Amino acid sequence: MSHFGKKVFNVDSDIPDLSGKVILVTGGNSGIGRPTCLCLAKHNPAKIIIAARNPKTGETILEEIQEAAPKVEVTFLECNLGSLASVRDAAKKILSSTQRLDILFCNAGILDPPLGLSEDGYEIHFGVNYLGHAFLIKLLLPLLLRTTEVQPDVRVILLGSTGYRFHDPRGIVFKDLRTTQQNLTRFGMFGGMLRYFQSKLAIILYTVELARRYPMIKVVAVHPGIIDTPLTPHWMKANALTRFITAGGEGGIKSPEEGSWNQLWAATGSGVISGEYYEPVGILGTRTKKSKDPELRNELWEWTEEQLKIWAV
Repeated sequence: MSHFGKKVFNVDSDIPDLSGKVILVTGGNSGIGRPTCLCLAKHNPAKIIIAARNPKTGETILEEIQEAAPKVEVTFLECNLGSLASVRDAAKKILSSTQRLDILFCNAGILDPPLGLSEDGYEIHFGVNYLGHAFLIKLLLPLLLRTTEVQPDVRVILLGSTGYRFHDPRGIVFKDLRTTQQNLTRFGMFGGMLRYFQSKLAIILYTVELARRYPMIKVVAVHPGIIDTPLTPHWMKANALTRFITAGGEGGIKSPEEGSWNQLWAATGSGVISGEYYEPVGILGTRTKKSKDPELRNELWEWTEEQLKIWAV
């Protein structure tokens, strides 16, 4: 049960019956994706598709779900969000394997890896956290829209972070996105986090625009809290002030199970408003001026369409 936000949400009793629904979770094999899938499986969906890079941990979560909910069909799909070719291949397999998609969790992500580029030459955080998911959504949109003809409550959940508020003052530095952006620092430091925050700002802007363009689908971004996973840097876990700031004043490190609550609420709860950003659990998040900027939002959408047009064939 959630008590670390103002809203109380019990994942056992408050998630409705999911009979007939098909759910896709990127990164569903680890971190908060794993308890997200396990919890969903207990509510009787028709099918859960887990898309991730690591087939070994993928097999483990399949076994766990089959043990917890033997009637639920669950499949693993290899997908590297840092490769647009891999995303396209995964989307083709999804489109050929199901006639509907009710809930899409864009849950996978990376945080502060070494300087690097995605396989397609984008700054690695931006390529994986934002662009890979934007491409997956673009390819699956026809299926999501078709599902609204079967049932009206189709949702896309994107993983944000309250840390996005500490983005570079310029917002998104488009001219450098095809580099490692090693100069994106503050006082010569915090480069990895600034690049991460930039990708999360993009997710919030994209959420607003996708919701505006496709009002028949409910699209929301969520912050899970600061979670105790291998992804979370040690210094963030160890520093009380950092925890307080980045957790939106909540303080404290949450378990992966607790970290799954906000996206489970966003995917299944009532009162969820499309185009919004929520902090745990179900609390409207703080928005910066840049995250509300319609010009920046439009520039990001146009930039994204331009990057993806050669792949979406």
